[in-house]
Amino acid sequence: MSFQDKVVLVTGGASGIGAAATRAFAKAGARVAFTYATSRDEAAALSAELGAKTLALPADLTRPEAVTEVFARTEREFGPLDVLFANAGGLLQRSRCVDTTLELWQQAIALNLTSTFLCCQAALRSMEPRRSGAIVTMASLAAFDGGGPGASHYAATKGAVATFTRSLAKEVGPLGIRVNGVAPGLIGTRFHDVFNTPQGRAAVVERTPLRREGTPEDVAEAVLYLASDRASFLAGEILQVNGGMGF
Repeated sequence: MSFQDKVVLVTGGASGIGAAATRAFAKAGARVAFTYATSRDEAAALSAELGAKTLALPADLTRPEAVTEVFARTEREFGPLDVLFANAGGLLQRSRCVDTTLELWQQAIALNLTSTFLCCQAALRSMEPRRSGAIVTMASLAAFDGGGPGASHYAATKGAVATFTRSLAKEVGPLGIRVNGVAPGLIGTRFHDVFNTPQGRAAVVERTPLRREGTPEDVAEAVLYLASDRASFLAGEILQVNGGMGF
């Protein structure tokens, strides 16, 4: 899959799945801007590895003014946007519904759903005048199976991302813009180092038909496919990258 001279923005692109996607797009010829919130050292290392074809941008993507600045910087440095991978998000913490504070609920919505909405909105302002572009969002297996213990707030926001993706695909498909998403299962990243246990991960692997954890590169390949011309007749698809879980 070639993205030669394409302009790509990956949010949350300094670590985990985001870093794998940043690296894959750059190696496929794209000029890649990527955002990060707390992964400063990882962002610096990735920029050093990939060189002038990348642009690292610190940003809190729950703030509209920060999103505006990220997209403006990307266009100033690289030109009009061709691809957005709206990857930024997270679990924050595990919390039973009865114990979840309104603050945590609203933080989860801001981190996972609002940031996706704001970034897609900004991307469309660049893509619509040219009637071309591809957007890939980040859902989760949790959007379909409800997630693990204490993750109802996270699962709810990822379910909303999946529905938003399908709705947006209908809205902008006639304008030549394709919108799809990925829904990873158990992927070997820092997310599961923090929010899972070795025993819990082993149990999931045992229930997974392919009998292994996924890798960030597994998801990145799916993202590149959805963003590429090879997927030119796919819109509103949520590609589940989970080794067969949930089927």
